[in-house]
Amino acid sequence: MNNSHDHNHHHDTQSALTIEQKMVKLLDHWVKHNNDHAQTYKDWAEKANRNKLLEVESLLNDAAEMTLQINEKFRAAIRVVAKNT
Repeated sequence: MNNSHDHNHHHDTQSALTIEQKMVKLLDHWVKHNNDHAQTYKDWAEKANRNKLLEVESLLNDAAEMTLQINEKFRAAIRVVAKNT
């Protein structure tokens, strides 16, 4: 017996939310997710430093900063949504 089913449906249990509310929740989630990633990059940059992998340390710190810069775009989008609601 084949127990698979089609996954072309949505698991959206919060359909009572407006598109603006959903957007803010999603953007806020992305900010938190990016913060977690940025911290992980910084932690590994420190490990790279301790192991004399200075170029790797620099690249990981750059990636952390870039990730945090993306968050600024997400926060700006949240402000735009808030201004228009």
